[in-house]
Amino acid sequence: MKLHIIGGSGSGKSYISALLSWKLNIPHYELDDIFWDNEAGIYGVKAPEEERDRKLSEIVSRESWIIEGVYRVWAQPSFLAADKIFVLMPPVSVQEERRLKRHEDRISGAVANHKIETPEGVRELIEWNGDYNLVKLPRFIESCEYQDKLIPVMDNLEILELLAIETE
Repeated sequence: MKLHIIGGSGSGKSYISALLSWKLNIPHYELDDIFWDNEAGIYGVKAPEEERDRKLSEIVSRESWIIEGVYRVWAQPSFLAADKIFVLMPPVSVQEERRLKRHEDRISGAVANHKIETPEGVRELIEWNGDYNLVKLPRFIESCEYQDKLIPVMDNLEILELLAIETE
């Protein structure tokens, strides 16, 4: 099974990807780990294009996977190879609450954080996320060439129901 999960920051992609990975015994991959330079000490430094393209190609060629991320253009190979593409679209207010909580958890040390995340960066991400959810994601859904496998959902747990996976 090959699943691609797309949605804004705080939509629940990481949570549902990890849960599905555990329940289905399929590896999951976060596109942020490929797109951004994980050796940089701050957010916003992109990995070299050739390196990220090679890593994505390697993942997509595997027998089964769950890929999650916000990327639309760069991630085309995974859309093409996916059996299903889930688009997470919870209310933007829910995503903002989750994003702020994640920032607080990182500051408090409750969640590991290897990069410096500033309040200004979080505000910028929340602004970007609003535009992504209200403009870019609807445009993606409307123009996506993979309509036959595109499944918009309002809540990440709907994916479990659609895949007929037990929630307990």
